[in-house]
Amino acid sequence: MIPQLDLKAEYESVKDEIQKSVHEVLESGSYVLGNKGKQIEKLLSEYVGTSYGIGVANGTDALLLSLEAMSIGNGDEVITPPFTFFATAEVIARVGAKPVFVDIDPITYNMNPALIEQAITKKTKAIMVVHLFGQSADMEKIMEIAKKYRLKVIEDACQSIGATFNGKKVGSFGDTGCFSFFPSKNLGTYGDGGMVVTSDKDLYEKIKVLRNHGSEKKYVHSDIGLNSRLDEIQAAILEVKLKRLDDWNQKRREIANRYSEKLIGLVKTPITVKNREHVFNQYSIETDNRDELASYLNHRKIATGIYYPLPLHLQPAFHGLHYQKGDFPIAEKVSEKILALPLYPTLKEYEQDYVISSIKEFKGDSNGIN
Repeated sequence: MIPQLDLKAEYESVKDEIQKSVHEVLESGSYVLGNKGKQIEKLLSEYVGTSYGIGVANGTDALLLSLEAMSIGNGDEVITPPFTFFATAEVIARVGAKPVFVDIDPITYNMNPALIEQAITKKTKAIMVVHLFGQSADMEKIMEIAKKYRLKVIEDACQSIGATFNGKKVGSFGDTGCFSFFPSKNLGTYGDGGMVVTSDKDLYEKIKVLRNHGSEKKYVHSDIGLNSRLDEIQAAILEVKLKRLDDWNQKRREIANRYSEKLIGLVKTPITVKNREHVFNQYSIETDNRDELASYLNHRKIATGIYYPLPLHLQPAFHGLHYQKGDFPIAEKVSEKILALPLYPTLKEYEQDYVISSIKEFKGDSNGIN
């Protein structure tokens, strides 16, 4: 089986360094809020181009803590896209605010900036922008709108670490940038992990307290917080992997470019917008007979994934928002056609060729991979 993601092969490439780094943690006897955590906070914030980093338990908590630190809650509205992982809107609802959806751009699958202003009301407090599948949203236009209406901006960069817009890394534009280190991400732990980055000192101090039960001084709690801390073992793993992130992202781009060259005219392939650098957390094609193609590839022992089969505005959990089918036609159309192919830095060329030739055979193209 060609998996959609091969974490075992990735581990083999860094095995010795990972084991050495984890052994250092085990020997230290310090497992939470120790030196490894502080080091990865420093390294990753420098990598992104912000002043501060706060390691947290996962990417969802990174988003949640950002909202809480900005005092966004009951009666407030946050604008976000309907085509993304559930956590993006989940955290907005979790703090008592209302997710207000804006349809996506059909090229990048990210929020369409042209539709944002019409969604703004007196209750709007923030824009939670998502950089989906590894490509930046249009941060120039989004930041202009946010400045015009004095809105906070939270960047959900959980799928896009290392991606850039006009040469600047995602996560460094908004008030906070949020990252997930779930194992399937381009920079993943061997468990859960996340981080908030920011250049706002007040937000940094607030989130740092909130992630630790609202406590700055031991057993003294100034706020109602969470237990959301990046543990030392995961930090040790991230420190090793971060050194290789740019190389791995470049390999992802090379594999993605080869897919696009070979599949042109057969399916709709991802497009990288001119002023952006894509990091391809997913390589998602569009095709009218998506389910049949997925079944065919599975029969040929090629794993695929659907991200995402049901837009957020149609999720049962958001029934109370009273959105209807047809409200966001681009997101709905994409959700019926999109299919993610295997893509990871250790994917072999012959494996990719097999994926390509299988798609061509399904489409009735007898020219092989040529």
